[in-house]
Amino acid sequence: MGRKRRTFTDKFKAKVAIEAIKGVKTLAELASEYQVHPNQISDWKKQLLSNAPDLFASGKKKQAQTEEELTAPLYEEIGRLKMDVKWLEKKL
Repeated sequence: MGRKRRTFTDKFKAKVAIEAIKGVKTLAELASEYQVHPNQISDWKKQLLSNAPDLFASGKKKQAQTEEELTAPLYEEIGRLKMDVKWLEKKL
């Protein structure tokens, strides 16, 4: 039987990636300190650097999308209810 695959929390990944970006220690030193392969640390570092601009810009985009996502079903429901009222008026 093989070893069980390890999973790391997002906080841990961010902590290691930030230390790698700082450059105080080498990848090999960080790898031995945190018991992680150096290639994994460099991957986390690349992910952090590539996604860093989205961290600051995504708040506005997400809020606009959520408002739109919330209002669309409500307008659909209003349309359905108006159609029901018109149908009931015709039947009465």
